[in-house]
Amino acid sequence: MSADLQSLRSRLSAIDRQILELVGERQRVSGAIGAAKRATGYPTRDFAREKQVLDAGRAAAAELGFPPAVAEQLLSLLIRSSLANQEQARVRAEGQGQGLPALVIGGAGKMGRWFDEFLQSQGYSVTVADPAGAVPGFRSVADWRETPDEFAVTVVAAPLGHTGPVLRELGARRRRGLIFDIGSLKSPFADELLALGRAGLRVTSVHPMFGPDTDLLSGRHVLFLDAGSAAATAEARQLFASTLAVQTEMPLAEHDRLMAYVLGLSHAVNIAFFGALAGSGERVPRLADISSTTFDAQLDVARRVAEESPALYFSIQADNPHGLAVLEELGAAVGAIAAAVRSGDEQAFVALMQRGRDYLASRR
Repeated sequence: MSADLQSLRSRLSAIDRQILELVGERQRVSGAIGAAKRATGYPTRDFAREKQVLDAGRAAAAELGFPPAVAEQLLSLLIRSSLANQEQARVRAEGQGQGLPALVIGGAGKMGRWFDEFLQSQGYSVTVADPAGAVPGFRSVADWRETPDEFAVTVVAAPLGHTGPVLRELGARRRRGLIFDIGSLKSPFADELLALGRAGLRVTSVHPMFGPDTDLLSGRHVLFLDAGSAAATAEARQLFASTLAVQTEMPLAEHDRLMAYVLGLSHAVNIAFFGALAGSGERVPRLADISSTTFDAQLDVARRVAEESPALYFSIQADNPHGLAVLEELGAAVGAIAAAVRSGDEQAFVALMQRGRDYLASRR
C-alpha cells in the first residue's frame, strides 16, 4: 500500500469519527427536544419540520457538491433514529405501570418478548410465563397457573393453538385485570374471547401489525377488537397512547376475512415466489448477478418470509376459514396471466394490469 493511499484512508477514518461524534451530539439534542415536546404537550412527530430538515439537507448537498439524494437518505435515517428514541422516552415517561404487576403468557416467544419489554418500559413489573424457559431480566415461571391472581395486565402471547385453552382457564379462574391476546387470527378462539366478555371479565383482543424487531411504531398499525368489554378495549388502547402507532378498532367478526388478504395472500405470494425459484434449478447467486430492481425487492421480502416460523405461517393459512378461498383467488389470478400469455392476447394482459393499477390507485 502506498504512503499516499494510507494517509488518505487515515484522513477518511478521522472524518468518519467526526461524523459519528456529531451524530451522537445530534441524538443528545434530539433527546432534549423530545423532553421539551413532552413538557409542552407537543406531539412526538412533526411532519412539517421533517420536511424542512430534508429540504434544507438537499439544498446544502447541492451547494456542497454531492448528490441531494444522499443527504436525504442520511437525514431520513437520523430522523427515524431520533423518532424511535423520542417515542421510547415518551412511553417510559408517560407509562401507567407504576410498578403494577403484569403477566405475559408465552413471553419467551418473539412477540412475547416484545411485549415483555414494552410493558416493562411503561413501569410494569413483568412476569414471563413460558415453558420454553426463562427470559433474562424478567421474573420467569414455566406455568402461568402457578402465579397468583394479582396482575393488572395479562397478555396472552401463546401460539394460536394454545390461546383458546389459556383463555378458557383464565375465565375459569376468574382472573382479574385487563386480559388480551395478540393472535394473528381470531377465529380459533373467538368463542372463548366472547365467553369471557359475557362473563364480565375485562377482556379484549389486540393484533399488532408489526414484527418483533420493530423499534419505531410510527405508521405501524395496532388493531383492537372488542370482545364485549368496551372498557377493556379502551384500557388496551391506552397502553399504546404514548406511541406513534396507528390505532384501529374493527369488529371481531371481520378480522380473519381481512387477514386472509393482508397476511395470508401476501405470505402465499412470497412462498410461491421462492417455491418457483427453488424448483427452477437456478442458483440464487446466479440470479442475483443479473437481477433487476424489482427482483431484488421481491427477493428481500421473500427471504424475510422464508425465515419466519413455518408452523405459524401454516396456521395463518390453514386455521383461517377464509384462507383457502383467497388462495384459490390467487390461483385464478395467476391462471388469468398464463391464459393471456398462452393465447398471445395482449389486450387481456393489458386489461389485467390496468385493473390492478386502478385498484392500487384507490389507496393514494
